[in-house]
Amino acid sequence: MTASAPVPRRALVMLIALTLVWGTNWPLFPLAVREISVWTFRGIAMLGAGATLLMFARMRGHSLVIARRYWRTVGLATFLYLVIWNVASTYAAVLIPSGQAAVLGFTMPLWGALIAWAVLGERLSPRLLLAVVLGGIGVTLLMVPSFKAYAAAPLGLATGLLSAIGWAIGTLILKRGNVQVPVLVLTGWQLVLGSIPISIVALAIADSPWFLPSWQSIAVIAWITLIPMCIGNVCWFAIVGLLPANVAGLSSVMVPVVAMISGAIVHGEPLGPLQLVSMISCVAALVLALGQKTRPVMREG
Repeated sequence: MTASAPVPRRALVMLIALTLVWGTNWPLFPLAVREISVWTFRGIAMLGAGATLLMFARMRGHSLVIARRYWRTVGLATFLYLVIWNVASTYAAVLIPSGQAAVLGFTMPLWGALIAWAVLGERLSPRLLLAVVLGGIGVTLLMVPSFKAYAAAPLGLATGLLSAIGWAIGTLILKRGNVQVPVLVLTGWQLVLGSIPISIVALAIADSPWFLPSWQSIAVIAWITLIPMCIGNVCWFAIVGLLPANVAGLSSVMVPVVAMISGAIVHGEPLGPLQLVSMISCVAALVLALGQKTRPVMREG
């Protein structure tokens, strides 16, 4: 694909799926951890999703082997994204309204652009710079109504921002590592690896490791495992493989908008003119980012 090529249609399909499955996922977090800890929930969901994807990859004929030269990159990216993100974002969704937790988590594109510029020396085109600014405006507007909630629950604010920063750094590491592995295999192994430290902590802090939650909690956890964790992460890693890191990051800017709408429907969280202006800013940022000509690294799978 040449430098003047448009965004691949496959990336657009993945983006639509990602926005829907991740955006509607956030209001479910408080329901998933009503009877079990954040650590237990994430350990079960990540291990189940990873095992499912690896089984599906094997059924499609993919080798499950990842070359030794990639493991350092994969391990570090897994810790920063899947471990830090999954634990911190879930705590944030429990401590503050789920839609606002999503907004904090999806400041990732802003952190990613800042880190890529300050640490890696990457330059933003004027078009992408404007997209980052509009995305920042949209996210800030979504944060305005919850400044009181952040003040009342500073740990929710801190964990939300930590999840975004971990996701941003992990994505940049994975992108620069150029891991040539089918996306199903890469996603599956990252989820399995990420579940190990989380599951160890879950077992260590559990009062009763053999406690069986209600069927309602099991149903919510199963849904999150199979849909947002499996499908969402496959879509995300496919987008990272298809698009430059900055464009890939900005492609997620619509997720908190869907999360805010979902939070309003499920939990009655605020949705008014301020959120509408924010949505317009986020849509404009996404259109600008996807209009950027790309030279993606194509990955098998």
